[in-house]
Amino acid sequence: MRRTVPVVLATALVVGALRPDGLAASPTPVPSLCSASEKPLIRWIVKGGDKLVSVCASADFAKDRGYLQYRFGRPGKVELQFPATTGGTHRQFTYSHYFRARFDETSLSFVNGGHRYTLRDDYDGEQRKAVKTTSITVEPNDGKGRTTEIKCHELAPSDLAALGDALPNEEHDD
Repeated sequence: MRRTVPVVLATALVVGALRPDGLAASPTPVPSLCSASEKPLIRWIVKGGDKLVSVCASADFAKDRGYLQYRFGRPGKVELQFPATTGGTHRQFTYSHYFRARFDETSLSFVNGGHRYTLRDDYDGEQRKAVKTTSITVEPNDGKGRTTEIKCHELAPSDLAALGDALPNEEHDD
C-alpha cells in the first residue's frame, strides 16, 4: 500500500492531473472569442486554419433579456461581429432544430450585408460510421452569386439548447 501512493502521484504528474506542488492542474481553456463574462454557445475553429467561430450569449440570456452575438476571427482581432451592438439581438437570429433517434440537425441563421449566414451543427448516427459536422454557409440573399461553405471543427460541445425558447424558430419539412 505504501508503494501505491508514489506511483499514483508520479502517474498524475506525468498525465498533468497534478502540478508538482500537489495541487490540481487547471484545465487548458478552450479558445473562444467570447469575453469572460459571456457564455460561449459555439466554440469552433475553421478546418485547416486558425480562425475561430464563436457564438456568445450574455450571462442572463433568455427569451426576454440578454443578448447573442456571432464572432469570427482571431483572439484580439475579430473580423466580423454580428450584430454590431447588443441591443435587440433576439430578432436578428433564427434557430432551427430537428431531432429523431440517431439524427440531430441544429442551425442558427442571420442576415448581414446582403448575405445569409447559417451555422450548422449536425450529427448523423444513421451512417455506417456516425458523422458529426459543423460548418458555416454564406449565401447571397438575392440568390445571385456564389455560396461558400466553411467547414469547422468543434473545440468544445456546442450549447444551443437555450436558443430554442429564446429565438424565432424555422419549421422543418418532415
